[in-house]
Order: sequence, then C-alpha cells, then structure tokens
Amino acid sequence: MAKITVRQIGSPIRRKNDQRATLVGLGLNRLGRERTLDDNASVRGMVAKVAHLVEVK
Repeated sequence: MAKITVRQIGSPIRRKNDQRATLVGLGLNRLGRERTLDDNASVRGMVAKVAHLVEVK
C-alpha cells in the first residue's frame, strides 16, 4: 500500500478541539513531528481538515 509522510508545521494553540483531535489521530502533537501513514481516504480526509497545520511530503 502507498504511504504518505505528514509533518506538523503549525501549532494547535487557539484551534478548535476537533482540529486538535485530528492532529492526535494522525499521531502528531508537537511541531516538527513526522509520521508515515497509509495513503487511504480516511487519512487524506484528516490531512485535508488540518491542511493549514501540516505538510505532506
């Protein structure tokens, strides 16, 4: 299965709780953290929800 690498570039401070929870669901909780995840529809949707806080490599 294809993989994508997601890196957190924005802080969840002053963000809505659902955006914070989405970052935790992606396995991110600090600036600069990276996770390699399966490239599927659910992960893509989560990344789209917090696109302003993460970057995809």
